[in-house]
Amino acid sequence: MPPESDNSVLLWYCAGTVFAIWNVFQSNGLDVRLLALGGILPVLIDAPLGAQRVGHSLLAPVVLMAVVMLSTPGRGRRLVRRRLIAVPIGWMSGTALSGAFTNQRVFWWPAFGRGFGNASVFPPLSIAIGLELVGLGAARWCWVRFGLRDPKRRSQLLRTGRVVASQTS
Repeated sequence: MPPESDNSVLLWYCAGTVFAIWNVFQSNGLDVRLLALGGILPVLIDAPLGAQRVGHSLLAPVVLMAVVMLSTPGRGRRLVRRRLIAVPIGWMSGTALSGAFTNQRVFWWPAFGRGFGNASVFPPLSIAIGLELVGLGAARWCWVRFGLRDPKRRSQLLRTGRVVASQTS
């Protein structure tokens, strides 16, 4: 296993998650700020531990999804649920973007034992650069698709977390 590095891939996880989830759901109701946060959560949780652990497992976002669903029942909490559900959805996307599914012990933890192995949280520098370039492309796509050149749209994104596909894209 290569030594641990700190080649962060912020755009890969954040913009990649927004790009992927938007293209799957195409929902104006999801808070893309919370999607991006969820996308980077596996790294934020496991980086201090030095290897992929519970943050990269499927169990963690599934438990969070259950907590969100069970804690927001009823008609009066639908908006809260719609906002919060973006975090576990983004987390699942971030887990997929990390490639954790290629490591059975991490992804399916604890089904195959309590240990995780030594899967690095961060890729080697050459791969990190490539992933960040793809993430930059996803960020550019989001900028154009959501018309974020318009200050009103940017303000709405920052204020509400919601975006609408631009008619001119």
